Amino acid sequence: MKVLTAFSLLLTCGLATTSQSGQECLCTSDQSCWPNAEEFSQLQAQVSQPLVYPLPTASACYPTSDPSGNCTEVIENWTDGNWRSSMPGSMEAPNWETFIFKNGTIEACYLNTTITGTCGQGRVPMIGVDAHSVADIQAGVNFAVKHNLKLVVKNTGHDYLGRSAARGSFVVWTHNMKNITYDTAFLPQGAPSSANEMYDAVTLGAGVQWHEAYDAVNQRERMMVGGISAGGSVGAAGGWLAGGGHSLLSPTYGLGVDNAIEISVVLSTGEYLTVNNYQNPDLFWALRGGGGGTYGIVTSVTYRTYPSVPLQFYLFEANVTNSSAMHDLIGKLLHSQTQFTDDGWGGYGQMTNQSMYFYYVAPNMTNETATATTQAWTHYALSLEPWGVTSTITMYSVPSWYQLYAGANSTGVQNGANLMFTSRLLSQDTVANKYKEVAQVLIDCGASFNTVAGGKVNEVDPDSAGLNPAWRNAVVETVCGFSWQDGTSSTEIEGMIDQLKGWIKTTYDLTPHDGAYFNEASLFEINWQETFFGSHYSTLKSIKNKHDPYKLFVVAEGVGSDDWNKELTCRD
Repeated sequence: MKVLTAFSLLLTCGLATTSQSGQECLCTSDQSCWPNAEEFSQLQAQVSQPLVYPLPTASACYPTSDPSGNCTEVIENWTDGNWRSSMPGSMEAPNWETFIFKNGTIEACYLNTTITGTCGQGRVPMIGVDAHSVADIQAGVNFAVKHNLKLVVKNTGHDYLGRSAARGSFVVWTHNMKNITYDTAFLPQGAPSSANEMYDAVTLGAGVQWHEAYDAVNQRERMMVGGISAGGSVGAAGGWLAGGGHSLLSPTYGLGVDNAIEISVVLSTGEYLTVNNYQNPDLFWALRGGGGGTYGIVTSVTYRTYPSVPLQFYLFEANVTNSSAMHDLIGKLLHSQTQFTDDGWGGYGQMTNQSMYFYYVAPNMTNETATATTQAWTHYALSLEPWGVTSTITMYSVPSWYQLYAGANSTGVQNGANLMFTSRLLSQDTVANKYKEVAQVLIDCGASFNTVAGGKVNEVDPDSAGLNPAWRNAVVETVCGFSWQDGTSSTEIEGMIDQLKGWIKTTYDLTPHDGAYFNEASLFEINWQETFFGSHYSTLKSIKNKHDPYKLFVVAEGVGSDDWNKELTCRD
């Protein structure tokens, strides 16, 4: 379906504002080009819901900012990801609600009202569309193009590069697009009947979160590849997929991009397309791993599902009093990862300089096989006891993925904490040959690690999706980061960032070709085009230029953002 807009001809004349330097710039709320009340009223007449006026999460604790708000509710729900995602101005990491001026002053809305007497809008968008339908998104996109607005797209606000917010911006909020449909014989649009390509599949609206998706497929005794986080609050059809979409099931079933069959999207032209391997395959390719908020606004994704099967659960915990033994333990674990993932184990872990734990799960594996495939590691870890390593090992069967998720969903994504981190994919070559050097870096930064690659992920053609090809050689993702309290000065934050940059450089120098996961990374990654997208970057950029002719969609470190200034408001 192609939507023709009344101002299409006007757009060819160029409505972009021009800065004094001659650059084409987007319009933000502090400029005279910002739409007036009458123009917003015209937009209101075109959408199904009242326009939203997003506020920072803690605004209810500042009566002058939100006189009708309930501060008690804010305090009680501050760390609840589902509560936060239900508000258009709330980000899962509240540091992305704040704005740091060049002089170091921070505009924020802190939960602790004793820190400041005012509540600033920060980077929270000013106004936007609460999209409940494709038509709502089209109206929002057309309006943004007509007025050349700085646009952001937000679903749940789970974003660690700040892509769900921008100072003075206009937002299209997709969180309330909750439609879920199930088809036991799904055939992609445009596929010939002779293709014999039918799937047991579920189609999720853009706003569906993992707890809703899992509930739906579990009712049909099915499961699907997805994330596991606090309350299942991460979006299932938004940025998770666009960045690649890892899961602890990935070593057995692949990444999210390997399980997406079809995607529907609204482009900057207002066109609504359904893309797959038969229709607009280039865009389908880019949307699977080429980065969120870059090519259009996704309205739905169709995923394949799998029969529900039991899982084996393996939990390892260790306390270590000897630093040399700690280094050996982490190094050996890295060296063992290829074997673990090839056998179908996936999971998550964390370390400090004195302790380490991880839990791995393996779908449809017998207890005998689980014991056999973990035996080498178990024996090695127990052998370190004379050197100050005390290990605890637990293994048991779980009836289904859904039961594992329901029991473990209190862990995972941290909500309501100021947070920055860097990630690094570690390739098969790295864990085989550089595990000792990498182990020291991970111990120094107190890393977490995600065994979400290897196995099936490595078997997929690197060019089958726009995803960074580094994923097809990776076996584990490691993450180093830091958090800070509200009220911390910009100088102190800069000091922490300097430490983060040090970890980035050390890890990059050790693993220059291993890449990073776009959804769990830093704005300070070295050579971000290659780090996030690898050899696919130039192709992704040509696809973006083709399908986003108005250059409406631009996000931090996203494809094409290298043509813009640091603030992503002006381009040459």
